Amino acid sequence: MPDFLLRTVGRTNLRLLGLLAVLCLAVAPLVGDRLFAPAGLRSMAFQLPELGLLSLAMMVTLLSGGLDLSIIATANLAALAAAAVLKSAPDGAGGALLVAYEAGALVAGLAAAALVGLLNGTLIGYLRVSPILATLGTMTLVKGLAIGLTRGSVVSDFPPAILFIGSGSVLGVPTPLLLLGLVALALGILLTRTPFGVVLTLMGSNQQAVRFSGIDTRAALLRIYVLTSLVAATAGFVMMARFNSANAAYGESYLLVTILACVLGGISPTGGFGRVGGLVLALVVLQLISTACVLLDLSQFLTLAVWGGILLSVSLIAAVRDQLRPLLAGLRAPVLRPAPPQA
Repeated sequence: MPDFLLRTVGRTNLRLLGLLAVLCLAVAPLVGDRLFAPAGLRSMAFQLPELGLLSLAMMVTLLSGGLDLSIIATANLAALAAAAVLKSAPDGAGGALLVAYEAGALVAGLAAAALVGLLNGTLIGYLRVSPILATLGTMTLVKGLAIGLTRGSVVSDFPPAILFIGSGSVLGVPTPLLLLGLVALALGILLTRTPFGVVLTLMGSNQQAVRFSGIDTRAALLRIYVLTSLVAATAGFVMMARFNSANAAYGESYLLVTILACVLGGISPTGGFGRVGGLVLALVVLQLISTACVLLDLSQFLTLAVWGGILLSVSLIAAVRDQLRPLLAGLRAPVLRPAPPQA
């Protein structure tokens, strides 16, 4: 394979493109043209952004060598905070007043998410609590508060401008998909073209070396977890707008799937390596499988089994390739002949 192709596209992206092509060829005879019909594509375009935004949030922490188990709880808290502001609007509010309440609702949701990120960042960066323990505790705390304050009830019936975030279209492209594209593009630029992105990935490779280089890793971790929470909040807005309701228990099944999507997309679970493009391709693969299983009237649990099987297969192939690489390199190395004896 040409080296320039590997450098440009990436080995992981090429592997995912090949997997996507194989899946299309395998599924097409079973579901016919229903999968790629306009209705099927539109359905996937509205479903993908929720998992996609949550996976982008998880990707940020994984690249830094951490983990955030509180992204679902944070997304729901942001949605509930926004819903509370919207419900506080006076009856019959319209015009500039309604716009002010809608903007205030989004700001309130982002602020609530940022507070969760600050708590996670303080625990992990300044108090040196393990990321899995810190975010597990935060997840439990936030979810408990959300359920306690709302008594587990659903808050619904939002203005059309808010619903447009989850169910509208711009020039025929679903708004949630546009939002996912914008967030993915912004994160891609942030992670590859800014000093913050360089520090983030270097921390995933060797946090001790970053600390010895004079960089304040505590402040960096604080910013990382705030960024993660803000991205999770956008997923909460999309779910709130698409379902026209907010609840403390929405999207709980997405948590482990976000980790699966990241690893399948080439994000190293130990940090330091990965691309946004690989994650996006992995999300397309998972969504294609999910939609195909729905069209075939298969159980959602079978969908999870297929997702897990693909992840195990990809991991196995990568492990075998890594084991064989030294052997193949040795076979390709030139045979050194002994030098003739000198007179």
